Amino acid sequence: MMIRAALICLMLVGPAWAQQDPATEARNAATLLEEAAIALAQADGARDRVAALTATVKGYEAGLAAMRDGLRAATIREQTLTAELTARRDDVAQLLGVLQTIGRSSGPVLLLHPSGPTGTVRAGMLLADVTPALQSRTDALARDLAEVTTLRQLQQDAANRLKEGLSGAQQARTALSQAISERTDLPQRFTENPMQTAALIGATETLEGFASGLTQIAENEAPGHLPDISERMGQLPLPVQGRILHRAGDTDAAGIQRPGIILATRPRALVTTPTPATIRYRGPLLDYGQVMILEPQKDMLIVLAGLDVVFGEAGQVLPQGSPVGLMGGQDAQIGAILSQSSDGAGSDATETLYIEVRQGADTVDPEIWFKTHND
Repeated sequence: MMIRAALICLMLVGPAWAQQDPATEARNAATLLEEAAIALAQADGARDRVAALTATVKGYEAGLAAMRDGLRAATIREQTLTAELTARRDDVAQLLGVLQTIGRSSGPVLLLHPSGPTGTVRAGMLLADVTPALQSRTDALARDLAEVTTLRQLQQDAANRLKEGLSGAQQARTALSQAISERTDLPQRFTENPMQTAALIGATETLEGFASGLTQIAENEAPGHLPDISERMGQLPLPVQGRILHRAGDTDAAGIQRPGIILATRPRALVTTPTPATIRYRGPLLDYGQVMILEPQKDMLIVLAGLDVVFGEAGQVLPQGSPVGLMGGQDAQIGAILSQSSDGAGSDATETLYIEVRQGADTVDPEIWFKTHND
C-alpha cells in the first residue's frame, strides 16, 4: 500500500530529510499528507480495514509532524532573512542607487574621464573591477528576496495543508475506531471474568500487585503461548510516536521514581502493539488512567498506561502493529500551531505514555527491549 511505502521511506531517510532546506521539507511533508488522504479514501475497500486505517492514521501523524517541522523551519528561515535584509537596509539602498545610476547612464558617457584618455582607461579598469562585486551583491540580494517570497508562500500553503491534514486524521481515527468495534476475526486465548477482574482491582494498591494476579483470573485459557521474542530484544519499535521524557529510575514530575519510561507524545497519537501479543487487561487502573497490559510471551508483560481510549478486549491475540488505543488531549488549532512556528517553540508533545516491562515477578528497563535511539 502506498502509505506504508511512504512510512518506510520516512523511517529510512528521516535523519537526512531533517537536513534539507525548509522548502523541500514542506513539500515532502505535503506529499505525505496527500498520500494519507488517498489511503483514507481507499481504506473502505481494503481486505483488512483495520490494518489499512492504522497505516493511514500513522501516515497522517508522520505527515503532520513533518509539516509542523517544515513550517517551523520555513518560518525561522524567513524571519532570519527578513531581519538580515532589515539590518542591511542602508547597504541595500546604496547598492540600488549605484545600480540605478549605472542603468541611467549611457556607455560612452559613463566611461569618459575629465583627465583624458589615460583617466578614461583607468576609470574603465576600476569599473571592470567593481562591476563583478556589484553583480555578486545584486545576485545575493535577489536570491534572498526570492527566498523570502517563496518561504512566505510556503507558510500559507502549509497552513492550508495542516488544516486539511488535521481534519483527515480525525476522520481516519473515527473510521479506525468503528472498524475495530466491528472486527470479529481475532483469536481469543481466554475469557475475562469481569467480577474477578473488579475484585482484583479492588484488592490491589499497586501496578505490581495487579499485574501479578492477572494470569490467575483468566477463564478457559487455551494451552500454549505466543512464540519467544527474545531474539528481538532491543529492537522492538516504540508503541507510539514520541520522545523519551523520563528513563527508568528517573524522578518524574510528581517526584516519583518509576521502573518504566515515560514518552512525550502529541495529542490523539495512535498507540500500537510493538509485537504480537495477548491483551491481558484493558481499562482504568489506579491513578494510571486507561491502561493496556499486553502479554507478548510467557511470563512477560508490557504495560502501557496513560491512554485516553483503549481498543480491543481481554483475551484477544493481536498481530504486531495493531492499534490498542489513543492518547488524550485535543489536536492543536491552526492558530496555535502557527503561533508556535513563529516563536520557534516546539512544545506540542503535551501527552505522556508510561511504559513498563515485567518479566516474571520483576520489572526490567524497557530500553532493554525497545529501540529508543537511531543507529
